[in-house]
Amino acid sequence: MTDTPPPPPPRALRLPALGRMSPRDPREEGRGSSPLELLFDLVFVVAVSLASAAFHSGVTDGRVGSALTGYAMVFFAIWWAWMNFTWFASAYDCDDARYRLTTLVQMAGVLILAAGMPDAMAERDFMLVVIGYVVMRIAMVTQWLRASRADPRRRRVALTYACGITAVQALWVAWLFVPGAWQVPLFVVFAACELAVPALAERRDPTPWNPEHIADRYGSFTLIVLGETILASTNAIIVARDQVSGPGTLIVVSASALVLAGSVWWLYFDRPQHHLLDRLSMALRWGYGHYFVFGAVATISVGIGAVLDYDVGATALSHTASSALVTVPVALFMVMFWLLSLRHRHDRPLDAVLLAGAAAVGFSALLPHALPVAAVLTCVVTAAATRRARRVDAACQDGEAPS
Repeated sequence: MTDTPPPPPPRALRLPALGRMSPRDPREEGRGSSPLELLFDLVFVVAVSLASAAFHSGVTDGRVGSALTGYAMVFFAIWWAWMNFTWFASAYDCDDARYRLTTLVQMAGVLILAAGMPDAMAERDFMLVVIGYVVMRIAMVTQWLRASRADPRRRRVALTYACGITAVQALWVAWLFVPGAWQVPLFVVFAACELAVPALAERRDPTPWNPEHIADRYGSFTLIVLGETILASTNAIIVARDQVSGPGTLIVVSASALVLAGSVWWLYFDRPQHHLLDRLSMALRWGYGHYFVFGAVATISVGIGAVLDYDVGATALSHTASSALVTVPVALFMVMFWLLSLRHRHDRPLDAVLLAGAAAVGFSALLPHALPVAAVLTCVVTAAATRRARRVDAACQDGEAPS
């Protein structure tokens, strides 16, 4: 009896250098994030981390208003670049060599932007931020030009994207040279121009994005900002471990941070959300509204650090102000999640739980032990809201009114 030779290993699929950027099937089931998209997300981990660190530094110095304004501006650049790539990839990911290389260029732009965030938030020097942002956006223009050639039906849509993005990048370059007093007002105007481009382009013939894929991608970014909350909170605890008033403080802060992160995760991922993206108007509202969802969750880590800074006397902020940097973002997350993902159920008890709970969490900053109280309240609200939402969904399936 002779041994049979092992079968030859499977041949690797050849990656085409240049394929056809045909539109993807929007009804493709079970579509999740690709390895390239997950790699793309990793550079945003760096960007979110640096933005949060710069925000925390400004808060520690007592520059809360200035730091918050700068954070809102740089976080818009992070979020908008990520979101545009996500929606484009959902419709036209051809995964050939040119597509991958262009995505790597966009990733390089993210890293340039991230490198410029400390100067942007501390000294209002946005040069590197704008350079990195423009690199990302011009790379996206080349993708839309490819799509315009490969998808004749939506050529006008793709060209509208390409022309609109290019025009707004010229505005951002000009923005670098405006007087400091005009920076924030013009930023709001130019950001509104960015937001208007998809709304104008998609109204003709929406691109074939996949709702399940989009929901999966947004879930991935939610995990990124939640991971930043856990990481930054852990680092803050490590730094402060020899300076706090006692080990009990570290236990309370670390437990509260974990409960807050777990509650936010539980509420966001309790029910699928892809069914909310069946119409363009709903998709735009859901997609744009996540700026506040992501920003609020990412800010929780800054608040945890501020609470520890207050305990060791390393900040000029009061106890209430430090605590509010945790409780207000959590409350904002609750309100925005209700607005984007739960309000459509039209259930008054569910609405009351989320809105009243958000108010209670936000105002808990006024209490002596604000952080653990906020954590407990968030946990209770999450449990009550998810239970009620499931009951409402079950009643709708059975054709009954929820009890």
